[in-house]
Amino acid sequence: MARDTVKNAPPAEEISNKDKQKAKEESKAKTNEDKEKKDEVEELSEEDLQLKNELEMLVERLKEGDASLHRSALESLRTSIRTSTSSMTSVPKPLKFLRPHYVTITEVYESWPPSDNKSFLADILSVLAMTYDEGKRDSLRYRLQGSREDPGSWGHEYVRHLSTEIGQEYLHRTENEIGTDDLMNLALEIVPFFLKHNAEADAVDLLLELEMIDQLPQYVDVDTYARVCLYMVSCVNLLVPPDDVQFLRTAHQIYRQHDKYTEAVSLAIRLGDNKLIREDFEAAGHIDMLLQKQIAFQLGRQQIDIPEIEDEELKEIMSNSLLTKHFIALAKELDVLEPKTPEDIYKSHLENIRPGFASGSVDSARQNLASTFVNAFVNAGFVNDKLISIEDGNTWIYKNKDHGMLSAAASIGMIMLWDVDGLSKVDKYLYSNEDHIKAGAILAIGLINTGVRNENDPAFALLLEHIHNQKNAMMRTSAIVGLGMAYSGSHREDVRDLLSPFISDTALNMEIASLAALSLGLVFVGSCDGDITSTILQTMMEREDTQLKETWGRFMGLGLALLYLGKQEAAEATLETLKAIEHPIGKQVGVLVEICSYAGTGNVLKIQKMLHACNDHLDKEKEDDLHQAFAVLGVALIAMGEDVGAEMALRSFNHLMHYGEPVIRRAVPLALGLLCASNPLLNVLETLSKYSHDNDPDVAINAIFAMGLVGAGTNNARLAQMLRQLASYYHKEPNCLFMVRISQGLLHMGKGTISINPYHSDRQLMSPIGIAGLLTTLIAFTDIKTFILGRYHWFLYYLVTAMYPRFLITLDENLNSLPVTVRVGQAVDVVGQAGRPKTITGFQTHSTPVLLAHSERAELATEEWFVLLRKNPDFMEEDKE
Repeated sequence: MARDTVKNAPPAEEISNKDKQKAKEESKAKTNEDKEKKDEVEELSEEDLQLKNELEMLVERLKEGDASLHRSALESLRTSIRTSTSSMTSVPKPLKFLRPHYVTITEVYESWPPSDNKSFLADILSVLAMTYDEGKRDSLRYRLQGSREDPGSWGHEYVRHLSTEIGQEYLHRTENEIGTDDLMNLALEIVPFFLKHNAEADAVDLLLELEMIDQLPQYVDVDTYARVCLYMVSCVNLLVPPDDVQFLRTAHQIYRQHDKYTEAVSLAIRLGDNKLIREDFEAAGHIDMLLQKQIAFQLGRQQIDIPEIEDEELKEIMSNSLLTKHFIALAKELDVLEPKTPEDIYKSHLENIRPGFASGSVDSARQNLASTFVNAFVNAGFVNDKLISIEDGNTWIYKNKDHGMLSAAASIGMIMLWDVDGLSKVDKYLYSNEDHIKAGAILAIGLINTGVRNENDPAFALLLEHIHNQKNAMMRTSAIVGLGMAYSGSHREDVRDLLSPFISDTALNMEIASLAALSLGLVFVGSCDGDITSTILQTMMEREDTQLKETWGRFMGLGLALLYLGKQEAAEATLETLKAIEHPIGKQVGVLVEICSYAGTGNVLKIQKMLHACNDHLDKEKEDDLHQAFAVLGVALIAMGEDVGAEMALRSFNHLMHYGEPVIRRAVPLALGLLCASNPLLNVLETLSKYSHDNDPDVAINAIFAMGLVGAGTNNARLAQMLRQLASYYHKEPNCLFMVRISQGLLHMGKGTISINPYHSDRQLMSPIGIAGLLTTLIAFTDIKTFILGRYHWFLYYLVTAMYPRFLITLDENLNSLPVTVRVGQAVDVVGQAGRPKTITGFQTHSTPVLLAHSERAELATEEWFVLLRKNPDFMEEDKE
């Protein structure tokens, strides 16, 4: 055994060689280490070396027992730390040299009895802890034990570090239910420092983390309020409830403090708080009547009424009665008053079709109907055209068949849009022998009154008699639809009392009941009206399954959903009730209510939920899959309020188009149209152009219509060329050609002066009525054969609620037009930028009135005027040499 051991042992010579090698390596490492230390010492300049030695001496002095030396040592340490300067990328030298001694100094601190010196040392340790942070939040701990001097005196970086630790500590304490008063007090010391040093974002973020944003207004002054509010408002889309509302209310309070009432009102509108709107409006009147007029124009654009107002001029502004006057003035200025014919829009001579195959020969009634809509959209609001409003208008109406006559007669309402005096042009058609023409004239009354209010209330008086017309269902339907359009967003109780019985009466067919529900949804949009909600829910529960299965059921659901537009959690109770309805309509309406309640919020969780609903591959024979189409529209509806969300939604639609079921693929183009209404982005146009040649004709038709929506009122030349090419491509397909013509009409809506984008006022405000009209039209496209290509093409007229001139007008104190020079350019996001950055880029200087595209912004070119325009008393004209 011993022999074996000896046998396996390595030779002694080998062992000694290994030891030598090891010793050699160790001495080499030691030499390198010494060399590095030597180099480090050599690297330090004389000044740095002196500073290092001084600091080490001060640390030694603190370790000594003689308390009389401590104070002077601490003073010297403080001075050297505060006076040190550093570049952006390196640590200040005193902190670098003191870092190795951090543990020593903490031990010294622990050993000292409580005294002023101990508090003083705590302040210094708090600063040193920045470089030695191991997640223990020592900076904050020592700060709270320190002498409570101004944290700003230690520099900006220290204050930022401290605010980070305050946020982390607050989270830790709230989870463990520990008091946070000391953190609150420290935060309120830090906030003024941030505000004074152009770090408004840090101040707001700190208060958000500590859930005390309501404390901010007391620290904001005239120099900082604009930047603070701009940052807060831009954060709203990224916050979860209830922080988003809290931010808006705080920003509103700050604007009020600084008498910025126009900005305050726009936030009150976003909050949907009528009491706040009224308070702002009245407070502005005490300061300046002109300011009150400006706010009245804002409220008129959003179609918000304050019934208590006595002043006739303010009433006129808020009721939008002046809209037609200003619009016609714009047309004169731009020289577009001359009516256009559909052929002016089609430019058929540019279409690539052989002479024998002219597009007019395909289906003349269908083509005449298309021309009716094109004529209506192109000449909308101009009060004259070359087909209908002329003396011999009957001739054109009779070139259409049956329901085509209805749409043709109704198109007068579109041409006379906003001009209540234009009702006289409709009058003669109300006495026609043809029921379709009568029904069209009734609908025209509703169209003319859309977006404007008149104290004589002509629409209600004229439509009332036809509402109870039991002999003719078509005229009754037109009256119900007309009422919904004319009083959209007005919350009028007499309209509710009039239409509610049509919903609850189960003897009536689903068409009338659903359209009555839809009209009430438009009138009471975003009101959460409990009576209408219960009436619609009750009807859904009582009706037979066969009735609920009808394609009209979706509009009853939409009527319910519109009541909760943008109201978020307010719809929870309704959603729970809908789960109790076993019929598939319960699921469909549930999706509609959910997407409407979060419309424009950019809520990521809801978008994910809608995408999740599109995941399921359902068998259409066994299960109803319509809710998936609504979920696709929902992604666009929720994301449209926020740029990043909209960008992400475009990518999601790409995936849905590749992998989705037919019902989903058909809805994707519609969702793209909603997401980019009147905003012809090149990538979206290219995508829709590709979809417009899809094998599925429904996808192609929806894509063609979406192209019209995306370009609505922009006169986009590239899109016009695309549509002309499509007209050539589909010249033998009557349905596709019909839709190409409609899109050409939308593209040149109001001859390029009217937009359908629901966002206005620098894209800060969403028009609920605009969203409601767009959504109604798109829901009709989810069953295109029944509605748009069937007898109910008049659903296209629902777009009227979203139509509004895309102009910027300037008025003097007497509300007369006053041309001034303005700069119009692409809006630039200046949130959080230092100094006074330019808010527009690539601008051109124009004289008002001017047209603004989707992402454009205007500013006055000189400071000669205020808005509404009043001469600036301090303005001095520059020398023009």
